[in-house]
Amino acid sequence: MNPGFRQRLRKHQLLIGTIVTLDAPPVTELLATAGFDWLFIDGEHAPLDFARIQVLLQAAGNRCPCIVRVPGIDEVFVKKALDTGADGVIVPQVRSAAQAKEIVRWCRYPPQGGRSVGVGRAHGYGPRFNDYVARANDEISVILQIEHADAVTAIEKIAAVEGVDALFVGPYDLSGSLGAPGAVTDSRVVKAIERVLDVCRQTNMPAGIFGIDGDAAKPWIAQGFTLIAVGIDTLLLAAAAGDTLAALRD
Repeated sequence: MNPGFRQRLRKHQLLIGTIVTLDAPPVTELLATAGFDWLFIDGEHAPLDFARIQVLLQAAGNRCPCIVRVPGIDEVFVKKALDTGADGVIVPQVRSAAQAKEIVRWCRYPPQGGRSVGVGRAHGYGPRFNDYVARANDEISVILQIEHADAVTAIEKIAAVEGVDALFVGPYDLSGSLGAPGAVTDSRVVKAIERVLDVCRQTNMPAGIFGIDGDAAKPWIAQGFTLIAVGIDTLLLAAAAGDTLAALRD
């Protein structure tokens, strides 16, 4: 674990990261040294199993906090992600306070929760087990993804769940659930995002969101989002390659 990420998150410090989808440890290592505040390792949409996620975490090392988006709302996914040594989890498609409570319970060792005990990379494969267990409840970040109209409807109850560290808006899936897939500037989508942010302000809950690039992310920051995922490793690579080629051909 990287001590301090959860504390910075809960203090509403601006944390800028990017999404990792490539099964390429050197890419993760490079991004971990690029100056990002965190890396969003995508175990939901990217073709990454937990063995490969662990390799990416090893590539990042202690250079940069890494939060793993698990494939879905499942206790096994959560404990596997945490046992690989992730600094926290992002859980997609959370739609109710009941789901939020279960997720928090899965992430916390007793007596604060019901996280099952395994021995993995997070525990130094055994020798650092006691040290990890003593610190994990204080240092593991629990981030819930708000990306469905049902979640927006239940947002006050979700935000009130003790142990949730941040709510992270997924604007593209949210737009789909509102009948406007991909249209993140549609008035219905904008209104839903504003509602989530308003509730986060009222409850002192850190709010996060994805921006496809810097220009897309800047307005979110201006509005008060503090946990930012900007770009995707594949898009960053494609953009840099395109810009270089364009500069030479111009």
